[in-house]
Amino acid sequence: MSDQSKPMSQRFHEAAPTSQQAVKFLTAVTIGATLLFLSGLTLTGTVIALITATPVLVLFSPILVPAGIVIFLAATGFIFSGGCGVAAITALSWLYNYLTGQHPIGADKLDYARMRIADKARDVKERARDYGQYVQQRGQEVTQG
Repeated sequence: MSDQSKPMSQRFHEAAPTSQQAVKFLTAVTIGATLLFLSGLTLTGTVIALITATPVLVLFSPILVPAGIVIFLAATGFIFSGGCGVAAITALSWLYNYLTGQHPIGADKLDYARMRIADKARDVKERARDYGQYVQQRGQEVTQG
């Protein structure tokens, strides 16, 4: 049976939301309206406070601006100092784990890099020894010849 042959009241009843959907909708509308009202109230309060505080801020700006800069710099220094402390503790913890034989993250890369550096140092040492012998031989040839 097609939708055209059904009576209008039956089609309306089938498309009607369930009571659970209606409760969800009403709850969402209530919460949304409340939050919208509170955001408008907060905006209004902020604008009124700013209008009221502007003359005071203008009068005290020679004191407040340098004080704000000092507070900002002090807070930045403390945060940077704390970050350096956390980095140092992390590095020392990683080093302790590495030296005690545990296998921290990145230890295999460190071992590989150390091995490559040692190989290169050995190659440079051999080349330096060979070049030193070459220079010594050339020096003897020049003094003898």
